[in-house]
Amino acid sequence: MKGPLFYSKILLFGEYGIIKDSKGLSIPYNFYNGALKVEENPSETAIESNASLKNYVDYLANINDDLVRFDINTLRQDVAGGMYFDSSIPQGYGVGSSGALVAAIYDKYAFDKITVLENLTREKLLKLKEVFSAMESFFHGKSSGLDPLNSYLSIPILIKSKDNIEATGIPSQNNEGKNAVFLIDSGIIGETAPMVSLFMENMKQEGFRSMLKNQFIKHTDACVDDFLSGNIKSLFTNTKQLSKIVLNHFKPMIPQQFHELWKKGIETNEYYLKLCGSGGGGYILGFTEDIDRAKASLKDYKLEVVYNF
Repeated sequence: MKGPLFYSKILLFGEYGIIKDSKGLSIPYNFYNGALKVEENPSETAIESNASLKNYVDYLANINDDLVRFDINTLRQDVAGGMYFDSSIPQGYGVGSSGALVAAIYDKYAFDKITVLENLTREKLLKLKEVFSAMESFFHGKSSGLDPLNSYLSIPILIKSKDNIEATGIPSQNNEGKNAVFLIDSGIIGETAPMVSLFMENMKQEGFRSMLKNQFIKHTDACVDDFLSGNIKSLFTNTKQLSKIVLNHFKPMIPQQFHELWKKGIETNEYYLKLCGSGGGGYILGFTEDIDRAKASLKDYKLEVVYNF
């Protein structure tokens, strides 16, 4: 048995900012995916995944019925029968491994589920986000619900504010385009929860809160607007500012060995790096106006192009 595929996602803009009501833009990343599966001779990984699903079922059984109801009995039976999440999505890399699992479970076991085929009103999107937030909190302690939402719908999501999200179109890919978004593999697994609690700790300082509001969120919002309207020149100006702000104020979220590389991008304008998800490891997101130049400059690193435009 194998269920439908759910894809990974990339939050292009909005990491940390969306906790404090900045805009955000999340796109599906079809390079990685996962599906619920049962097989005769499970691997070591499948057995581990199945064991963690057992704990997850207990958690889901206690979610408020007014929010979402699951066919818990069938889910328990399937998990007892060896069901696991077969996924190529790297964990701790900021591309939504738990989000895809949440989407798969909701799709298969939720009663009265909102489906992708309906007219997705703002109310329905917010309801899904709330359900997914409750479901994903098991993994991170606190979740916006956006990763599973993106994975479930497999369309770009524009976050205008906490209570205002919509499905959106993004400028179409141009494979000849020199402008590109790419990922660098840091080779380190990042943990979301400690990074988020560090951020919350920083939020207690007046100076950090003011920087977040007046610099970080300002440039994040501008990047989202520029990207969606295809204003490329302004997009790179704002992405550069964002990269600088992150280097200055979010240093602990950037793996130590990437500090110099980050700085080099800003100084040479060959590329601009930013956090992919909560940081601390996993992938680092990059933007460049000349992908060939960026590849040459980063030839010692594992680079994946996500989007050419």
